[in-house]
Amino acid sequence: MIKYIGSKRRLVPTIGALIGQLPQVRSVVDLFSGTSRVGHALKAAGYQVHANDHNTYAAALARCYVQSDAGDHSDAAALIAALDATPGRAGWFTQTYCHDSRFFQPHNGARIDAIRQAIAARGLPPEREAIALVSLMEAADRVDSTTGVQMAYLKQWARRSHKPLTLRVPALLPRATAGKGSASQLDAADAARQLSGDLAYLDPPYNQHKYVGNYHAWETLVRWDQPEVYGKARKRIDCRQRKSPFNSRPRIRAAMADLIANLDARYLLVSFSDEGFLGRDELVEMLSPRGVVQVVSRATDRYVGARIGVYSPGGDKVGKISHLRNTEHLFLVTPEPVEIDADALP
Repeated sequence: MIKYIGSKRRLVPTIGALIGQLPQVRSVVDLFSGTSRVGHALKAAGYQVHANDHNTYAAALARCYVQSDAGDHSDAAALIAALDATPGRAGWFTQTYCHDSRFFQPHNGARIDAIRQAIAARGLPPEREAIALVSLMEAADRVDSTTGVQMAYLKQWARRSHKPLTLRVPALLPRATAGKGSASQLDAADAARQLSGDLAYLDPPYNQHKYVGNYHAWETLVRWDQPEVYGKARKRIDCRQRKSPFNSRPRIRAAMADLIANLDARYLLVSFSDEGFLGRDELVEMLSPRGVVQVVSRATDRYVGARIGVYSPGGDKVGKISHLRNTEHLFLVTPEPVEIDADALP
């Protein structure tokens, strides 16, 4: 899966083990699905997963990894092989992200342009199109020249960027034993009112950093809309225009309270960092009306960009690195007391 600052890669085993200790959980609503790493793992464990994310690239990832079942796409390898044979042809994407900026080397940009155009020309059904788009997105991610976010690109080409772009079939899973999953692209507040499950998993944005800004090239790759762009990073203009209450210190509490009040789920599991706008005690207080709150915390390394440091547009290092580790909290809310075996959690 793609490199992702919000990924819960290290926490996935803990999340799975924690949910596994709860009685009578068959379906899970993943309200901010991101890369669908958590949803993919829960589907593999047999849960029916309903994944949602407002960003278009994330919705494509969810449609591929959560909604699409391997048994329905046994010929996906033939499609990916045909797309991988497409010769490169430079276009808008190459100009914008290889010449006007330096996220990809031009030879790979030309391949991205040509393959994405070939996907558009095929008029594929939604699941098959998502599989093709995710294959291309992940192939591009393997040859990019960033620290993992698209706020900026490296001053010198990353070693991986010299490699040729190659498509692979995404790791599709068979249908979960609890039933076919789904993918939606709704605002979180709307999704909380429309989706239901035995458990709702919430991993919202928690500070000022917008995911659409961090991964604007993926948003454009999936939308294929040639948007107006700005700045050295050639961000989509709607990175300025789209505002989420979860990226606002004054607005996040009300937005979070709205979700908590409207989610149709017996259990809640909320993932939140100690670098977020809401503190641990504040979240416990907000969640308590829904039931008993238990907190599992894990220390983890900060993302690589934070460890490298902060640089000015001219490439000069500015400021100091404040810390190299942070703490991820998992807030489990149950309507009645449930004894959790903490020693059994990874």
